[in-house]
Amino acid sequence: MPKRGYHHGNLKQALVEATLKLIEDKGPTGFTVAEAAKLAGVTPAAVYRHFDGRETMIAECALQGHRIFGDLMEHAYADGRPTALKAFEATGRAYLAFARKFPGHYMAMFESGVNLQANPALAAAADRSRGVLEQAALRLSERIPEDKRPPATMFSSHIWALSHGVVELFARGTPGSKAPYPPDELLEAGIGIYLRGLGLIAPDE
Repeated sequence: MPKRGYHHGNLKQALVEATLKLIEDKGPTGFTVAEAAKLAGVTPAAVYRHFDGRETMIAECALQGHRIFGDLMEHAYADGRPTALKAFEATGRAYLAFARKFPGHYMAMFESGVNLQANPALAAAADRSRGVLEQAALRLSERIPEDKRPPATMFSSHIWALSHGVVELFARGTPGSKAPYPPDELLEAGIGIYLRGLGLIAPDE
């Protein structure tokens, strides 16, 4: 690859893009700093102008991913429009869309074991995207009496886990080709069943 990242003063982002490509191809722990440097068209020593090593390179990929993800989630939620239910369902679809379009970021965020607490900026970015789903859950839960209302953080976490499971099993890579139903339909049906079970939506919604 040409050394455009280095010569154009954008070495850091060139290394991020190289890292994302390697994560997609080899997984978060399947590559070296030297491989990322080679793919970016620079020497391994140049990496250390911006990063301490592979873990901080992955953390930067995760940070950028969470910021993109947060933007997508906020756009999907659209301040709860047109209804609390439709907005909540839209956040689930946004999760699938993000995983498909940004697989390297997704893996850096959720499959690398990166320590959120060691990076305040990364922790804040992750809290933002989770916060959108929690806000959506909170708004939806307002439809039932307060004394019967499940904690929004609980069921938003369940929906997050459901979304992640659909992505891992049916929306990415080879397993996705064996999905019994389209991933979007699986997720929508799962969310509907879950919310009905909690009494958050009526049987005919």
